[in-house]
Amino acid sequence: MFTTTVYLPEIADVAEFVNIMSQFRFEALLQVGSYSVDAKSIMGIFTLDREQPLQLEAGTNDESQIAKLTQAIGRFLFHPVH
Repeated sequence: MFTTTVYLPEIADVAEFVNIMSQFRFEALLQVGSYSVDAKSIMGIFTLDREQPLQLEAGTNDESQIAKLTQAIGRFLFHPVH
C-alpha cells in the first residue's frame, strides 16, 4: 500500500482529483483521522474537512503504478511549509 498526503481545498480540485483517481484500477481511500472515504467518490470527499490535508492510501505496491499516480496527482500533493 502506498500512502501520501493531498490537499483538495477547492470544489474544482475534488472533481479533477476524482477524475484522475478513476483512471487507476486499484482501490484508494482518503482519510482524516479515523474517518475514511473512497478516493474515487466526489460525494464521499465532500463529507471530509477539506481545509486540512488528507491522507491518501492507494492499494498498490507496484512501483510503476505509484510513479504514474504521483505524477498524475502532483499538483495536489501536500508539502508542509517548515
